Amino acid sequence: GKLQMAMAWLVLLLFVFCGWAEAWTGEIRGRVVCDVCADSTVGPEDNVLQGAEVAVLCITKSGEVINYQAFTNSRGVYSVAETMPESERWESCLARPISSFSEHCADRGDKHSGFKFSYKLPSGQTHHVKPFLYKPASAPLYCS
Repeated sequence: GKLQMAMAWLVLLLFVFCGWAEAWTGEIRGRVVCDVCADSTVGPEDNVLQGAEVAVLCITKSGEVINYQAFTNSRGVYSVAETMPESERWESCLARPISSFSEHCADRGDKHSGFKFSYKLPSGQTHHVKPFLYKPASAPLYCS
């Protein structure tokens, strides 16, 4: 009946919250920017790209490979977060840009096919990835 259902939920909630004590939480965050003047630096003339796709691939301590797909928000920021046991936490990751989904700014602005990094942060800490840059097919006249 209703009581059993409520009890089942309570047990589940307790399990989830108590289980989190030993859990490890990681986050990877970065930005995707339109490098308008293609000068390989983020400046005031550049604008963030919303809805750009980024793939993040992580290898865990136990050797498992996990693939994440992320899209940027209105501030051009994407993030990937995970909660898992400490023994299975991320060891190293590779973040790579997939598409800017912008018709005005679709060319890869940097030669990097991605950023590889080892993830050594304690639980609850965010690893910040350098911005991925896209550039327009031709730079505006004010760029010189």
